[in-house]
Amino acid sequence: MDRFAEWINQHAITEVECLVPDVSGIPRGKILPAKKFIESVGDRGLRIPEAIFVQTISGEYPPDETVTSPANSDVYLRPDPESICFVPWYEEPTAQVIADCVYADGRPVDISPRQVLRRVLSLYEAKGWKPILAPELEFYLVKPNTDPDYPLEPPIGRSGRPETARQAYGIDAVNEFDPLFEEVYDFCEKQGIDIDTLTHEAGAAQMEINFIHGDALSLADQVFLFKRTVRQTAFRHNVYATFMAKPMQNEPGSSMHIHQSMVDATTGESLFATPDGEHSPLFLSHIAGLQKYLPALMPLLAPNVNSYRRLQRFSDAPINVQWGLDNRTTGLRVPVSSAQARRVENRVAGADSNPYLAMAASLAAGYLGMIEELEPSDPVQGSAYDMAHTLPRHLFDALQKMIRSRAIRQVLGDRFVTALHAVKIHEYDAYQRVISSWEREYLLLNV
Repeated sequence: MDRFAEWINQHAITEVECLVPDVSGIPRGKILPAKKFIESVGDRGLRIPEAIFVQTISGEYPPDETVTSPANSDVYLRPDPESICFVPWYEEPTAQVIADCVYADGRPVDISPRQVLRRVLSLYEAKGWKPILAPELEFYLVKPNTDPDYPLEPPIGRSGRPETARQAYGIDAVNEFDPLFEEVYDFCEKQGIDIDTLTHEAGAAQMEINFIHGDALSLADQVFLFKRTVRQTAFRHNVYATFMAKPMQNEPGSSMHIHQSMVDATTGESLFATPDGEHSPLFLSHIAGLQKYLPALMPLLAPNVNSYRRLQRFSDAPINVQWGLDNRTTGLRVPVSSAQARRVENRVAGADSNPYLAMAASLAAGYLGMIEELEPSDPVQGSAYDMAHTLPRHLFDALQKMIRSRAIRQVLGDRFVTALHAVKIHEYDAYQRVISSWEREYLLLNV
């Protein structure tokens, strides 16, 4: 409490936003005056219903009451002092802090996404392993869209014209939105979000931000805050920023590639390469674990019905979990690197995934591969698009794989897997009740 009070008083903060990432990565929580926040932290006065962790993307709740306490009881917010920072887009001095949730007896809420990632990281810690991650996050800028029946369109840049052709790695195309991105970089610096390079991706007004490699939980926090920052900044420039996996039908989808390596927790030496620079047995088993378990972890990597529209052949997205050296057609790419920087890039996760859960899933798969001493397939030399589509094609198929995997239940927690399944099945059933314009166009008068 003293640390919060000192920081808040030092920066003359008048209001605090206490954020809790839900299963979809949406910030939930409470906003309160700074003085009240300090008092609440001291007497455990910040509470929230446990059911926020089973709230669907549309704000509903699954009918299965077994995934939370029958009384929908409160849980206690425990703000993380390491996460407090400014909310730079407000005029009033406002702070935000990410909170964990605990039960009355102090136990962490096991269906909280932040706790799921912590659970996986504790498995690595017990082995003396420290994973190092570096996410790359893609997103689109689009014109404001107030009617969901209309398709999204590229926004108007400084030239007064929208993009009509793809501008991959185009410098001038990024400069079209210089005022927006200058503000994004400024806001990120004020929040301690350690972003690196900005590039224009293949889609019209599609961008990618790379994060500096580091600790998994810290990076998940940064991605969580970055998404909010980009959306809020875009509003200030009369533009929408979207992290949908496939927002436009004729454009490539948006991913969150996760580079992952591993070092000895004591020495800091890479465990993924031998002294002579070859792939270590642990590295190969890590890849094999990703190959075996990622298909059953897809509800964490591709969590929405829209997510699977991205995973199409020849669309800059993987269709399987083949691996290869510097091969961007595979689901698992091993970049050319030094021995200390040896890593694998998981290219399966979508930009719409919850960063805590996507990182937990990717690390869980690699962990299972290492403790089971699995062996990967041979690396792909040509195009993995010429090989079978082995990732789930729909959310329902992915959920069936997940719920049947005993190993995933053990690593992520049985109660969490049950809760996630309930939420996503409820969302899938809601989607199934929607009749699309494609159906009306081609079926109405033809069948």
